[in-house]
Amino acid sequence: MSGRSGSSHKRLIIGALLLGGLVAAALLAGYLPRRSTTRQLDSAAAKRKITPPIVNAAKVTRAPNLTDVSFPGNITPITEAYVFARATGYLKRRYVDIGDRVSTGQLLAEIDAPDLDQQVTYAQAALSQAEGQLGQTEATLQQLTATRDLAAITWERYQVLTKTGAVSRQAGDTQFTAAKTADANVIAGEKNVVAARDFVHASKATLDRLITLQAYEKITSPFAGVVTARNVDVGALISALGAPQGPNRPNPAAPSDVPSSGAIFRVAQIGRLRVLVSLPQTEAAGIHVGQQAGVSVEELPNRQFPGQITRTSNSLDAASRTLLTEVQVANPTGVLLPGMYTTVRFATNRAVPPFLVPDASLVVEANGTSLAVLQPLSQAELQKAASEGVDQSVLARSRIVHFQKVQPGRDYGTTLEILNGLQDGQDVVVDPGDAVKEGAIVQMANTPAESPSKQAQGTSK
Repeated sequence: MSGRSGSSHKRLIIGALLLGGLVAAALLAGYLPRRSTTRQLDSAAAKRKITPPIVNAAKVTRAPNLTDVSFPGNITPITEAYVFARATGYLKRRYVDIGDRVSTGQLLAEIDAPDLDQQVTYAQAALSQAEGQLGQTEATLQQLTATRDLAAITWERYQVLTKTGAVSRQAGDTQFTAAKTADANVIAGEKNVVAARDFVHASKATLDRLITLQAYEKITSPFAGVVTARNVDVGALISALGAPQGPNRPNPAAPSDVPSSGAIFRVAQIGRLRVLVSLPQTEAAGIHVGQQAGVSVEELPNRQFPGQITRTSNSLDAASRTLLTEVQVANPTGVLLPGMYTTVRFATNRAVPPFLVPDASLVVEANGTSLAVLQPLSQAELQKAASEGVDQSVLARSRIVHFQKVQPGRDYGTTLEILNGLQDGQDVVVDPGDAVKEGAIVQMANTPAESPSKQAQGTSK
């Protein structure tokens, strides 16, 4: 019995040892990997704590020298005239209306001015009277000249008789006085003739002036073009300045049968048009006379009309800081109309092109716009980071953040022009997050962002 009990006890001990071994093996199998994982996580957390955050960066580049810019413009006729009248009267006939094409000197309308016609008749009579008075003074001058000649001959005879004593000295003095009086009468007569001639000239000038004004009763076109406005109708009273007298419609540009004050007609040449564009100061340096331009309107898609810069104001407007530029464009078919809103495209060559950065790098704040510029770390900062265990490859890509105030320019959609505040070769943070703060140390990503200049070149072409 004792042998059996000892054997059983031995088997229990062996089973307990085996069970304990299995439990210990199970515990070791679960603990060791967990401890290894914990150590790895702690190591990664410590490394991440000292490693700067990674940011996407792009290098600052220059925009291309040659770029296309588009600005709005207004089409105006190359020549436009507001036709007034110089005669006062009623509009007797009207021969044209809006949209009619007219030639140079073509009769547009006639004015009935009876007062002016009467003045012409009176001036003609006054001229005839002045010419008659001139004839009378000339005849009187001839008579006075003959009297002077006779008095001169008589005085010559009396001089001989006086010397010989045939006549008295008193008689000789009388003849001398008569000769002098006749000579003075001739001089006065000549002056009367001059005055009469001047009066004839004045009367003729008055008649010519009235005849010229009478010619203004016929209103003609100053040049060949199209009638773009007609503000009077038959029976309207026209003043000497050409403005009709009577009611005025509230909106002169709106269609109405009520005459509008102002010019009687407006005539414009539309075979060639000009487009006035106000260019900002940033583009003024690249604009010059003779430069080509393209004109397009929204109502005519896929059509561009070639134009050319003919003149500029050579001065910036003090209020808007813009340069008024005139672009002329041929319009032989008349498809372009004065008053149209257009888009004018220029190809400008900039001597000093602005900087280009990704559009997502711009930071807009209440106090202005800025960019997160990445600057190299100082030697002290590098040594401090190395002493903290930062990897050398990480240090090579580490930069310190500085928010630089900038002035943005044109927006190409994915890229943005920066007019000032940057330097060539600088790096900026693209889409900065919360970790990007002033003075923070960050790490540039391994893959740099696409060069903004390439994107701008693709956008501007």
